[in-house]
Amino acid sequence: MKNPATGYRWATPGDVNAFFGLSIDNLADLVLAVSLLATAFDYPAQFALSHFVPGTAAGVVVGDLLFTWMAFRLARRTGRTDITAMPLGLDTPSTFGMVFFVIGPAFQAAIGSGMERDAAARHAWHVGMCAIVASGVFKLACAFAAGAIRRLVPRAGLLGSLTAIALALITFMPLLEIFDSPIVGLVSMGIVLATLTAGIPFPLRVPGALAALAIGGLIHTLGTASGWLPADARHAGIDPAAALWPVEWLSALRCEWIEAWSDTVRYLPIVIPFALGTVVGGIDCTESAAAAGDEYDTGSIIGVEAVATIIAGACGGVIQTTPYIGHPAYKAMGGRAAYTLATALFIGLTGLTGTFAYLYQAIPLPALLPILVFIGLEITAQSFQATPQRHYPAVALACVPALAALVQIQAGKLLAAGAQPDLSLTRELFSVRLLASGFIVTSLLWAGLAAALIDRRLFQAAGWSLAATACTLFGIIHSPFADGRLFLPWNVGMLPTEASGRGPVEVAAAYAILAGMFAVWHACRHSRP
Repeated sequence: MKNPATGYRWATPGDVNAFFGLSIDNLADLVLAVSLLATAFDYPAQFALSHFVPGTAAGVVVGDLLFTWMAFRLARRTGRTDITAMPLGLDTPSTFGMVFFVIGPAFQAAIGSGMERDAAARHAWHVGMCAIVASGVFKLACAFAAGAIRRLVPRAGLLGSLTAIALALITFMPLLEIFDSPIVGLVSMGIVLATLTAGIPFPLRVPGALAALAIGGLIHTLGTASGWLPADARHAGIDPAAALWPVEWLSALRCEWIEAWSDTVRYLPIVIPFALGTVVGGIDCTESAAAAGDEYDTGSIIGVEAVATIIAGACGGVIQTTPYIGHPAYKAMGGRAAYTLATALFIGLTGLTGTFAYLYQAIPLPALLPILVFIGLEITAQSFQATPQRHYPAVALACVPALAALVQIQAGKLLAAGAQPDLSLTRELFSVRLLASGFIVTSLLWAGLAAALIDRRLFQAAGWSLAATACTLFGIIHSPFADGRLFLPWNVGMLPTEASGRGPVEVAAAYAILAGMFAVWHACRHSRP
C-alpha cells in the first residue's frame, strides 16, 4: 500500500510476519507479568487484569503510533519508499525486575504491615506506577545526553548488566515454567529455536512465534481435555467477563499513586538501571536501524520511549516501553510501517477493552515462554557480539551478581516455606544477599572496573572503585537488609546478626582500599625513573 503523496510503500505482505513477531512479544510480557505476580507472590490476578493491563497497553499504543509517524516522516524527508518503522514494545528485562524486585516485594511488605489484601494490591500498584513514571522521567533526561552516557560507560558495563538479566531471569526463570509442562513447553521451544534462532522457515511460511503458540496451545487443549495434562492453576478465580471494559484503571488519573512515592524510593536502585538499559538499547537500536539504511534521530527515539513510558505509568502501567533490538530483522521480513500500526491497534484493543483476559486464560504459559527464552538468548548473543572480545571477561563477571539474585529468589521461597538453615548456611545466605542487593548497579560497576583493568587504565579503575564505595555507603549496592533498603552512612541502624563484621562500612572500605591502590599503582607506572 502506497502513500499517494510520497510514494512510500508503508504496508507490504512482510508486515504480517513482523506484526506477529512484535505483537506476540508484547503479549508474552503482559501474560508473564500477571502470571508471575499471581503464582510467585499470590497477587490477585483479577486486580492486575483490571488495573495494570490497560495502562501498560496505553504506553505501547502511544509509542508504536509515534514510531509509525516517524517512519512516514523519514520517508517524506528522504524520498525513500522502503523505510521500516522502529519496533517498540514492553521491556522484557524490566518485566522480571518489576515483578520480582518491586511490585511483588511491595505487596508482601504491605501484607506484612497488616494491610488487607486488596489494599496491599492497590499500594503495590501505586509503587509500580511511581517506579515507571520515574523511569520515564529519567529516560527523558537521558534523551538529551545519550551520547555522553555512551561515552562515559564502557559497552561491557552497559551490556554486561543486560546480559546478566537475560541469562539469569529472562532465560532461566521461564525454563522453570516450561519444565512444569514439558510436553507443551519443550515442543514450543523447539519450534522457536528452529525458526527464530536458527532462521529455518516453518512450513507454509507461518511465522515461527505463531506456529509455536498454535501448536503448543493445541497440545495443551487436547491434553487438558483428555485429562493427561493438568489444568492451568493460573486461571483459578479468574472471570474474563468481569474484566471486560475495565474502568478501575481510570482511578490512576486522580494521581493518588503519588502517595506511594516515599515507599518507591527504596526501589530506585533497581528501577533506574533498568531504565538506563533501555536508553542504551535505544541508542544501539538506532544505530542498527541506521546500518540497515533507516537513519532515525537517536534523541527522538529515546524521547518517544520516555514519553510512552511516562504515559503508561500515569495511566496505571507497571512495565516500561522500549525500542526493540530487532529492527534489521523486521526490515528483512519486509516490514514497513503497517506492522507497528497494527501492533498499536491490537495491543490497545485487547488491553483497553479487557479482552486480554480471555487471551490470558486461553494461552498456555509454557507455549508462550519459549519466546522469552529466545529473547534472552538474543540479548546475550548480541551483548557479546557488540562488545570488544578483550572485554568478554568483564561481561561474564557482570553476570555473577544476577546469579546471586536468582539464588536469593529461590532461597526466599524455601525460607518462606519454613526451611531452617544452620549457622553456616545462614552466613552464606547473607553473603548472597549482599551480592544480590542492587545487582544491576553492581553488574555495571564490576564490568566497568574489569574493562578498565583489561585496558590497563588503572586511574579509571580507581574511579569505578570509588563509585562502588559511594554506592555501598548508601545501600545502593550490597545493602545488608532483607528489604534492600537505602540508608545514610551515619544512620545504618542495627545490622542483622548474621552480618558478623560485613556491614556497609566494611564493604565500602574494601572498595576504597582498591581505589587508593589502583591510584598509587597508576602513579607508579607513570612516574619518571
